[in-house]
Amino acid sequence: MTTPQGTDAFYSSIPVFRGFGRLMDPALYSPLPDDWTIGVADIVESTKAIAEARYKAVNMAGAAVIAAVTNALEGREFPFVFGGDGASFAVSPDDLEPARAALAATATWVKDDLNLMMRVALVPVAAVRAQSLDVRVARFGPSPNLSYAMFSGGGLGWAEAAMKRGEFVVPLAPSGTQPDLSGLSCRFEEIPSVRGLILSVLVVPSRGADPLAFRKLIEEIVALAERTPDAGRPVPQGGPPLRWPPAGVEFEARAARGGSLFRRRAFVLANTLFAYLIMRLGISVGGFVPKTYVQQVVENSDFRKYDDGLRMILDCTPELESALTQRLVKAGSAGVARYGLHRQDAAMMTCFTPSALRSDHVHFIDGARGGYASAATALKARPA
Repeated sequence: MTTPQGTDAFYSSIPVFRGFGRLMDPALYSPLPDDWTIGVADIVESTKAIAEARYKAVNMAGAAVIAAVTNALEGREFPFVFGGDGASFAVSPDDLEPARAALAATATWVKDDLNLMMRVALVPVAAVRAQSLDVRVARFGPSPNLSYAMFSGGGLGWAEAAMKRGEFVVPLAPSGTQPDLSGLSCRFEEIPSVRGLILSVLVVPSRGADPLAFRKLIEEIVALAERTPDAGRPVPQGGPPLRWPPAGVEFEARAARGGSLFRRRAFVLANTLFAYLIMRLGISVGGFVPKTYVQQVVENSDFRKYDDGLRMILDCTPELESALTQRLVKAGSAGVARYGLHRQDAAMMTCFTPSALRSDHVHFIDGARGGYASAATALKARPA
């Protein structure tokens, strides 16, 4: 077992792997130390919010968890994963209390400012291992700029289920408590499909599934997706569409701190207008080079991941969708996997950019008409 150490020390010691097709190699994953804690969060009744076309609010809430914890940890690296209508992460004992405060404040902000209910919980890794499950983490580098965490072992799924049962719950902070969401924004417009459709893919092992058969299935699905141009990445090489005022201006104003909401709106409008002009005109300002930033946005987009199951948002042809569906139907019939698919015409991006001058800004991708949450609803309808 890994010896106890700080969040950033343990996580940064894990080698970064390239090539998403390797994600099922057990050798890439390191067990979390026993004294660590898993954080989980999700939106209650996200299906209802999505039916009301509140996709952007749901995604903003999920990304806010990651932004708040990152800022609370003063930028130290820690493993996290964005799930569309929520997020999961892991921290060391030294970082537990700041993470707890950030979670509680975020849940309150989501309630007060987004009019959504968010469940949040902190689950000890020891409690997971008491269930004969594990939490193991790997680091996947989609580009030289940064890495994203991948989780295996079944522990994350158990922690989320425990949260939904009302266990390990973190109480909300007092109303009006504002988390530090600096760097969180959603300024880009929806990203329309150029290959036919945006497909949300969610695949988890069936209960009692043969691990080797499930690994083979995931590797086949990833190989299918990687045959498409740019592995099905939904973000075009020129970056997502940008206009002013951005569709997410209200969310960004509510995420800002200080002053009345009117003042925050005015500040965000002025700030986004300045950013829009330098991006459109390609003007370099104070070391910020728009062309370089856009290239990093594309490379850093988090459109595929693994957290006890495969999640992907693909821009794909109807032929690829058919091939993926056929393979998943076969796996479902064989008791290897459960899956959920959701079609839509566009993807959306929520950004966390603590500094536009650094290359490690992160960009979370989801489907623009239900995305991961709708794929999860389809999955839940299938027999376990």
